[in-house]
Amino acid sequence: MGTGTIRTLDVERAGHLSREFQPRVKTVRVLIGIGCKKKATSESNNARQYDHGGKGFMLAIIGGRVETISHGAMHSATVLIDDDGQILAVGSDILIPEDAHIIDAHGQYVLPGFIDSHTHLGVFNDGEGKEGADGNEMTNPLTPGIRAIDGFNPADVALIDAIQGGITAAWVTPGSGNVIGGQGATLRLYGQHLEEMILKAPSGMKSAMGENPKRVYGTDKKFPMTRMGVAKALREAFVAALNYRQQREKDPTHPRNLDHEALLMVIDGVIPLRTHAHRADDIATALRIGREFGVRQVIEHGTEAFKVVDELVKYQIPVSLGPALVARVKPEVRARGFHTPAILAKHGVKFSLITDHPVVPVQYLVVSAALAVREGLDEQTALRAITLNAAEICGVSDRIGSIEPGKDGDIVIWTGHPFDWRSQVDKTIIRGQVVYDRNRSNLEE
Repeated sequence: MGTGTIRTLDVERAGHLSREFQPRVKTVRVLIGIGCKKKATSESNNARQYDHGGKGFMLAIIGGRVETISHGAMHSATVLIDDDGQILAVGSDILIPEDAHIIDAHGQYVLPGFIDSHTHLGVFNDGEGKEGADGNEMTNPLTPGIRAIDGFNPADVALIDAIQGGITAAWVTPGSGNVIGGQGATLRLYGQHLEEMILKAPSGMKSAMGENPKRVYGTDKKFPMTRMGVAKALREAFVAALNYRQQREKDPTHPRNLDHEALLMVIDGVIPLRTHAHRADDIATALRIGREFGVRQVIEHGTEAFKVVDELVKYQIPVSLGPALVARVKPEVRARGFHTPAILAKHGVKFSLITDHPVVPVQYLVVSAALAVREGLDEQTALRAITLNAAEICGVSDRIGSIEPGKDGDIVIWTGHPFDWRSQVDKTIIRGQVVYDRNRSNLEE
């Protein structure tokens, strides 16, 4: 490129942008080639953006209130996404390339795509009954070698609900019928093929305490039929994996075992053990077994987590919390409610909020967060619970969960604050491409 001109977009700088963030939000100077003098208006660039069939252009979202999550809110700010779908700059006084596609977000809220850190999307397909139920391999209480991605259906219609509801990623996990259900994966919720949707796989090993495995196997008088049996089965699985390692080290020709190899990823700290536990005693048992084998843990659901909050704080165990937007369908969820998030936040427990889709439809994740705010949870903490905290729990906070340079351009523009019941998703953007527009797109086509 030779001599050119620089086009400047002047926007108001947010008053409380942290010093830590300022060096990363620097002015972007892009030279435009000689003869390229056409002014890029929001109308012309927005129209061109929808006609583009692939990558190869930069996207600028201008004028909105940007909730970065990691560094506070910025008013009348710009988010610049490069032609590879990564966030290049966030802030004010950002220079926009002449050929960038522009979305005018004045009067709107710009947030990172929401993340549901516990779902069964694609493995329990919406509206398909038994034919679409691939989330529980209930033929053996210990199935760590199973992978959710092998049962995931990218054509599940619930993915459309998610994208239209501002949820761009989720942890997809096997169900809780088994003591160890298998490997979950963190997925983007848009794409034609599974491979382009994977953010991290595996990203956690699903296990379960309490009533679910008791019911599945105890009903047929099979092991385990009590909480004691569930705990024993989990311990035995870890011991068997450790014994398998010793056997393989002594004899490399010893036959491979996918279940043992999968559990060794947990033992070695590659992925966490993510344990379904509602009751306080089940949570305590899960933590006790985790300490015995020195594994990283996440408590899933945590209905009575407020009763063992000191233990969660002491051992720094995060909670994938919920869902609370349900009836008391079984005894172990009698204490469910939207008061728990505020209690955990007060004590410094890291948590995310979940729908457990299809238990609660995935698009109502934001409703759950809003109801937690109504019951005392700080608004920013609630937003963090469905963005950055969820990304950290799912092992992908280096890529998504906040709006900052270097992360993927997975962004949602809302007509108003997402906790306002009148607000709607205006646009959903995945890696710099608009995949849903309230006024134009039909994801079902």
